[in-house]
Amino acid sequence: MADIGNVGSPTENTMPNVQVSGKPTFSERMQLLMYRVRQDWQIYVLLAPAIIWFLIFLYKPMYGLQIAFKDYSVFLGITGSDWVGLEHFQTLFGSDQFLRAVRNTIQISAWSLLFGFPAPIILALMFNEILKETFKKTAQTIVYLPHFISSVIIAGIIITAFSPSAGVVNTFLSWIGIDPVYFLTKPEWFRPIFIGTGIWQEAGFQSIVFLASIAGVNPSLYESAVVDGASRWQMMWKITLPSILPTIIIMLIIRIGNIMEVSFEMIILLYQPATYETADVVNTFIYRQGIQGGQYDLAAAAGLFNAVVAFTLVMTANTISKRFSRTSLW
Repeated sequence: MADIGNVGSPTENTMPNVQVSGKPTFSERMQLLMYRVRQDWQIYVLLAPAIIWFLIFLYKPMYGLQIAFKDYSVFLGITGSDWVGLEHFQTLFGSDQFLRAVRNTIQISAWSLLFGFPAPIILALMFNEILKETFKKTAQTIVYLPHFISSVIIAGIIITAFSPSAGVVNTFLSWIGIDPVYFLTKPEWFRPIFIGTGIWQEAGFQSIVFLASIAGVNPSLYESAVVDGASRWQMMWKITLPSILPTIIIMLIIRIGNIMEVSFEMIILLYQPATYETADVVNTFIYRQGIQGGQYDLAAAAGLFNAVVAFTLVMTANTISKRFSRTSLW
């Protein structure tokens, strides 16, 4: 019989002979990387489409960021256009329209974060407390559905609902003796309508992440709490919420990183010149300047500013979270 003890494992037989002492060199790291690729090539093949997509649609367009620093001409192209440095950024920060767009973006995002971020957490906690499975699945389906409806249809529903002549909102107001109001032409009403619509459309779908986190809580914790006489309310505050806190922090960091990315499509569909005062955001400003106005260089400068601010916010939020809660994205 063969001596099984002398048969080395596949890893030992195929592992590259790399002597790593201290910090590995670039050559050693590359040898280890190539070894892992050969060992798990099937996984890398599955990963390849995602990598290609990122390279083509996210990294390749970065070449065009230099438009923000050039007097760009479509006919001369990027390389043929003259370099103007920070001139476009000076124009932006001297523009009242751009500063108004930045202010509106921050205000809308801040209010959306304040009211919209807790909504899916509350929904997830409520779903977790439903004991009847049929009712639970029905309720989840109902609140998930708006996420899958096109923004165009959602905007149509909102416009119809707030119509001054036949809208359900103004019909109700007329019943209680209040004159009809054309809400979508009132700057002071745009933000509440937009934020409320966003919560209604996305809160249900976003609650899936928190429901999955709740499902991972150790059941023995609840069993021990029941033995100790804890109520459902006490278990939610003392067990469920602390257990899903890392997930909440991660989602909050991601949300802060997207604070400059207000729902562009919905604003385009709902706003109008009468509501620019409170509805115009950086993305709609870029759309008007770049697509409608043909000022691609100015729009590129605004987009770059948007990206830098978002990057700074997510880095800051991640650093603070890592320092005080030991939970972070990286």
